[in-house]
Amino acid sequence: MSASCDVVIVGATGIVGEALLAILEERGFPVGELYLLASARSAGGSQEFKGRHYRIEELGGFDFARVQIAFFAATSAVSREHVP
Repeated sequence: MSASCDVVIVGATGIVGEALLAILEERGFPVGELYLLASARSAGGSQEFKGRHYRIEELGGFDFARVQIAFFAATSAVSREHVP
Protein backbone atom coordinates (compact mmCIF):
# COMPACT_ATOMS: atom_id res chain seq x y z
CA MET A 1 0.00 0.00 0.00
CA SER A 2 1.31 3.45 -0.90
CA ALA A 3 1.78 6.16 1.68
CA SER A 4 -0.63 9.03 1.27
CA CYS A 5 0.38 12.58 0.38
CA ASP A 6 -1.30 15.79 1.44
CA VAL A 7 -2.20 17.68 -1.73
CA VAL A 8 -3.27 21.19 -2.67
CA ILE A 9 -4.74 22.25 -6.01
CA VAL A 10 -4.53 25.96 -6.74
CA GLY A 11 -7.15 26.89 -9.31
CA ALA A 12 -9.35 23.95 -8.34
CA THR A 13 -12.53 25.47 -9.81
CA GLY A 14 -11.12 25.94 -13.31
CA ILE A 15 -11.13 23.43 -16.15
CA VAL A 16 -7.56 22.28 -15.48
CA GLY A 17 -8.13 22.05 -11.71
CA GLU A 18 -11.25 19.97 -12.22
CA ALA A 19 -9.36 17.71 -14.66
CA LEU A 20 -6.58 17.23 -12.07
CA LEU A 21 -9.13 16.14 -9.48
CA ALA A 22 -10.66 13.69 -11.93
CA ILE A 23 -7.25 12.22 -12.85
CA LEU A 24 -6.21 11.84 -9.20
CA GLU A 25 -9.47 10.03 -8.49
CA GLU A 26 -9.38 7.85 -11.63
CA ARG A 27 -5.79 6.78 -10.95
CA GLY A 28 -6.41 6.10 -7.26
CA PHE A 29 -3.70 8.54 -6.21
CA PRO A 30 -3.13 8.16 -2.44
CA VAL A 31 -4.38 11.56 -1.28
CA GLY A 32 -4.28 12.16 2.47
CA GLU A 33 -5.52 15.66 3.18
CA LEU A 34 -6.83 17.57 0.17
CA TYR A 35 -6.97 21.35 -0.04
CA LEU A 36 -8.74 23.10 -2.89
CA LEU A 37 -7.84 26.74 -3.42
CA ALA A 38 -9.20 29.39 -5.74
CA SER A 39 -9.83 33.10 -6.00
CA ALA A 40 -11.93 34.97 -3.46
CA ARG A 41 -14.77 34.90 -5.99
CA SER A 42 -14.86 31.07 -5.96
CA ALA A 43 -14.09 30.53 -2.27
CA GLY A 44 -16.89 29.04 -0.21
CA GLY A 45 -18.11 26.66 -2.88
CA SER A 46 -17.33 22.97 -2.90
CA GLN A 47 -15.96 20.23 -5.14
CA GLU A 48 -16.44 16.49 -4.83
CA PHE A 49 -13.53 14.06 -4.65
CA LYS A 50 -13.93 10.35 -3.95
CA GLY A 51 -17.50 10.86 -2.74
CA ARG A 52 -16.62 13.60 -0.28
CA HIS A 53 -17.31 17.31 -0.67
CA TYR A 54 -14.38 19.67 -0.05
CA ARG A 55 -14.78 23.35 0.66
CA ILE A 56 -13.01 25.73 -1.72
CA GLU A 57 -10.69 27.98 0.26
CA GLU A 58 -9.17 31.29 -0.76
CA LEU A 59 -5.55 31.11 -1.89
CA GLY A 60 -4.31 34.09 0.12
CA GLY A 61 -2.70 33.06 3.38
CA PHE A 62 -2.58 29.31 2.71
CA ASP A 63 0.44 27.67 4.35
CA PHE A 64 2.01 25.44 1.70
CA ALA A 65 4.14 23.74 4.38
CA ARG A 66 0.96 21.72 5.14
CA VAL A 67 1.27 19.68 1.92
CA GLN A 68 3.76 17.46 0.15
CA ILE A 69 2.43 18.14 -3.37
CA ALA A 70 1.06 21.38 -4.84
CA PHE A 71 -0.57 21.54 -8.26
CA PHE A 72 -0.90 25.00 -9.78
CA ALA A 73 -3.70 25.22 -12.34
CA ALA A 74 -3.81 29.00 -12.23
CA THR A 75 -2.38 31.87 -14.22
CA SER A 76 1.36 32.38 -14.50
CA ALA A 77 1.07 35.55 -12.39
CA VAL A 78 -0.56 33.61 -9.55
CA SER A 79 2.07 30.89 -9.81
CA ARG A 80 4.96 33.39 -9.77
CA GLU A 81 3.54 34.99 -6.64
CA HIS A 82 3.02 31.78 -4.65
CA VAL A 83 5.63 29.29 -5.87
CA PRO A 84 8.99 29.80 -4.15
